[in-house]
Amino acid sequence: MRRAVFLDRDGVVNVPRVVDGLPYPPRTAGEVVLTEVIADALRGFKAAGFVLIVVTNQPDVACGMLRLDDVHAVHARLGALLPIDAFYCCPHDDKDGCACRKPKPGMLLAAAQEWHIGLRASFMVGDRWRDIDAGTAAGCTTVFIDYGYHEQLRSAPHHTITSPREIAACILKTRATV
Repeated sequence: MRRAVFLDRDGVVNVPRVVDGLPYPPRTAGEVVLTEVIADALRGFKAAGFVLIVVTNQPDVACGMLRLDDVHAVHARLGALLPIDAFYCCPHDDKDGCACRKPKPGMLLAAAQEWHIGLRASFMVGDRWRDIDAGTAAGCTTVFIDYGYHEQLRSAPHHTITSPREIAACILKTRATV
């Protein structure tokens, strides 16, 4: 089985727009701005043998505020800039009750099956409670980037950091014990 680093998209891989203490995604590929040192971190993970998977909720698609084509364009832009192996996207809203929307682990479970990933040896990195809950439900080691958003965690992450700059050191130091 392979190891993976699952990454939330907005806030982990790219910089979100923050409005009233909550993050929002870029609307177009042209609005994509990478988070600090994420490219170096991902190259380090690839060199260490990790599969890199982005798992992202994009409920604005279900609400009609964003087109799925625009989401795919953002993913294409990120894929051109970063060594990401795959993107998994949930375009649903909570009311849809799907199995793929974080905090449910559906996207992680699907990626694990398709990429032959051992979830207990893998990591989920996120900046919101839904990311941490999805990673916990899937059995991954969780890394929470605490930006001080106006929402509470619902389960305790394994590790808490305050900047994407700390992701690589946290995971590469921890991987030997997982």
